[in-house]
Amino acid sequence: MAAWVLHVDLDQFIAAVEVLRDPSLAGKPVVVGGRGDPAERAVVATASYEAREFGVHSGIPLRLAAKRCPDAIFLPHDPPAYDAASAEVYAVLRSFDDVVVEALGWDEAFLGVTTDDPVALARTVQGAVSEHTRLSCSVGIGDNKLRAKLATGFAKPAGVFQLTRDNWFAVMADRPTTALWGIGTKTARKLAELGCTTVAELARAEPEVLASRLGPRMGPWYRGLARGAGSAEVTATPWVAKSRSRETTFQSDLTDGTEIAAEVAALAGRVAADVVDEGRPAARVAVKVRFAPFFTHTHSMTLPSPTDDAAALTAAALEVLAMFELDRPIRLLGVRAEF
Repeated sequence: MAAWVLHVDLDQFIAAVEVLRDPSLAGKPVVVGGRGDPAERAVVATASYEAREFGVHSGIPLRLAAKRCPDAIFLPHDPPAYDAASAEVYAVLRSFDDVVVEALGWDEAFLGVTTDDPVALARTVQGAVSEHTRLSCSVGIGDNKLRAKLATGFAKPAGVFQLTRDNWFAVMADRPTTALWGIGTKTARKLAELGCTTVAELARAEPEVLASRLGPRMGPWYRGLARGAGSAEVTATPWVAKSRSRETTFQSDLTDGTEIAAEVAALAGRVAADVVDEGRPAARVAVKVRFAPFFTHTHSMTLPSPTDDAAALTAAALEVLAMFELDRPIRLLGVRAEF
């Protein structure tokens, strides 16, 4: 039998949980985010497939979602409900014998399996999740994590897709570099400057050329991504948070420097309490500022020594705030402590 990686991804998870709570929402454009009021400043946490057809997707402002889909049903974000639903799914996944489950978040996980028929096993997993939780999932099958993760995109919704060394280039060659897990729009622009706009072009690029533009470590690593390289190790080691953060979106823009500093100090105090609860001192502090209309910038600093002292973390956050040129109205502030 061969070793495989399965990537299980719950379909429109948050929206699906809301439909389970209120079956009358089935088949309707559902948007979840903030307090469920599109007149307030908040962003979309998730959208049902029906809402996505109107261009509504996670991360856009609720107000924009309402413009794109006036008939959408807006609901408040309810993390405890999603925690409970996620726990039920993980209980199902961990009930399989000889399967290693690596949690990635509420709605996705890698499974490490050894089988002669990964497709049949994927179908069995789908059936078990559906039977016990009434949620649907898509499953990507790969010979490593990268390929399994990308395969899921071709499986959605509620399907199974296999992506391996044998069909990698047949499936991926002509796709843009942003189709690769780990390459965003900024990196894609840099790659395009080097003539690499597709996966195939990046796979053929000279490592030295990539290293000169993207760094000696990251340049060749991106080339490896384009060739489908990645780890196949699935571990059940519990996920450990790398940071704790708090942020606030303001219904009216902030312009007063004293008020801005007071909000950052308050957020830092909440983060400090989270750090204490985590039981690990923070080594770095970052501040996020979103200027109106929607420009986001982040600065950070390394602390002289790791600490969980609220006064020290607050002082550091205010020091980082001073790195910004606060010459425009502010709609969001955030503070992050990194371990």
